[in-house]
Amino acid sequence: MSTIEENYIRIDQRISNACHNSGVERAHVRLLAVSKTKPASMVRECYNLGQRSFGENYLQDALGKMPELADLTDIEWHFIGPLQSNKTRSVAEHFHWMETLERDRIATRLNDQRPASMPALNVLIQVNISEEEQKSGVMPADVAALAQLVNNLPRLCLRGLMCIPEDTDNQERLRDQFRRMQLLLEEMQQRQPLDYPNARLDTLSMGMSGDLELAIAEGSTQVRIGTDIFGARDYHP
Repeated sequence: MSTIEENYIRIDQRISNACHNSGVERAHVRLLAVSKTKPASMVRECYNLGQRSFGENYLQDALGKMPELADLTDIEWHFIGPLQSNKTRSVAEHFHWMETLERDRIATRLNDQRPASMPALNVLIQVNISEEEQKSGVMPADVAALAQLVNNLPRLCLRGLMCIPEDTDNQERLRDQFRRMQLLLEEMQQRQPLDYPNARLDTLSMGMSGDLELAIAEGSTQVRIGTDIFGARDYHP
């Protein structure tokens, strides 16, 4: 058994245990394998274990490995990094999900550049739930306005919210931030028929290797795991 297979099985078991302990159906929590900086061969190995959804932070790195994996017709690519306006076309043309939306301009460009031959681009709004100045994401109070804009863009499909919480060992602070994310999504779901009729508000992306159990207990439907599957990241020029 390879290291990736051992790691993948271990993470899958952690997710299953967290679901069991929280009274959540396992099918309701998805694993996003964060494959940034990792070669196509590693992605293929993980795919062969049953994984289909992969997260990429670095656009050029992702675009370089996609052609090598073009035969994997049901692979699903998620962009999970910061996105500049001059790079929106590549995300619009090559990805299935954009998880870090935080600006009106980016949303409009993604919509305008999404090919008509492709399904609508799935979008998550990134929320700065800890309200830290240096953090990416919209403030909780501004989520509704951006969601309204996305709902009215026909080539985008609003799927929900994501966050990167405060970097802290304080479990109660983390729990509070995850809980507030869940409440934000629930509020949107309650307003959906009137305010977001074109959305599918079924995704709350939060939780990584250090806090996935807590995130799942507070309503996460997708956890993002990289190093604990693929090993240490290979940062290169």
